[in-house]
Amino acid sequence: MGPGMISKRGPRPAAPGVGAADGIAAMIRVDHAGEYGAVRIYEGQLAVLGRRKTGTVEAIRHMAEQEREHLKRFDALVNERRVRPTALQPLWQVAGFALGAATALMGEKAAMACTEAVEEVIDQHYAEQVTRLDGDPALRETVESFRADEIAHRDKAIAYGSVEAPGHSLLTAAIKAGCRMAIALSTRI
Repeated sequence: MGPGMISKRGPRPAAPGVGAADGIAAMIRVDHAGEYGAVRIYEGQLAVLGRRKTGTVEAIRHMAEQEREHLKRFDALVNERRVRPTALQPLWQVAGFALGAATALMGEKAAMACTEAVEEVIDQHYAEQVTRLDGDPALRETVESFRADEIAHRDKAIAYGSVEAPGHSLLTAAIKAGCRMAIALSTRI
């Protein structure tokens, strides 16, 4: 097998010329950042909607708790594997909270549209990672488990009326673009 070629026996490099260990570190770094961002989005939503006693708010609370558990696991992986967290974490702290609060200010359905958009991108992101983790079964199992939670969050958002949010198509397209950009930046920086 030549340089840059992919083996079916182990994780592929994140980019040409990047070693497998660096590829795994980049995965952990970006997943850690993503789970941190998700926690901040839900914190922003709950800062606006948290006093309401609706099914949507209870769903947000439940999803937020699951995201906190995901973040704890990636915190542990960052420490166990000595992965450098993203340098962009202060930006994601503010941006995540602002996105959550802004969509919640637009209403519960817009908050759910945010969840739908974010989780759709994360589902695709985690699915791609799973194909690259044959050589790291423990990390693969974590990513597969969390992916299942993210799919459930997306489905719950749809069940709570995300598609009825004002400007749904434009809103979700913008959020998806932002998520993809955050993934690309956090993988490297």
